[in-house]
Amino acid sequence: MTQDQTLTQDDRARLDQVFMQVVLDVQAQVQQTQPPQPGNLAAMFHKETVSDALQGCAMLIAGWNENRVDEAGVQRSAKALRALELEELAERVERLRGIGGEG
Repeated sequence: MTQDQTLTQDDRARLDQVFMQVVLDVQAQVQQTQPPQPGNLAAMFHKETVSDALQGCAMLIAGWNENRVDEAGVQRSAKALRALELEELAERVERLRGIGGEG
């Protein structure tokens, strides 16, 4: 498992807009998704997957506020995004690991 990436205060300030744009975009797109098929079971699983993606985003924001990219948040978000068939967004979240230039 990869560790959290620590950022300097300067890196965080410089990259804040980029990081937040990715996270806010992920949150907005996830909330617009619909279950892949009708029915209560599909809706239940979809709601749970959306919740996982949003919780992963919350973990990312919490880590960011502590000058780090939260690896568990990256993994949780990316896994949920792939389950929602949002591969491009999952890749964007995974690229946050290298936002400080290393990693």
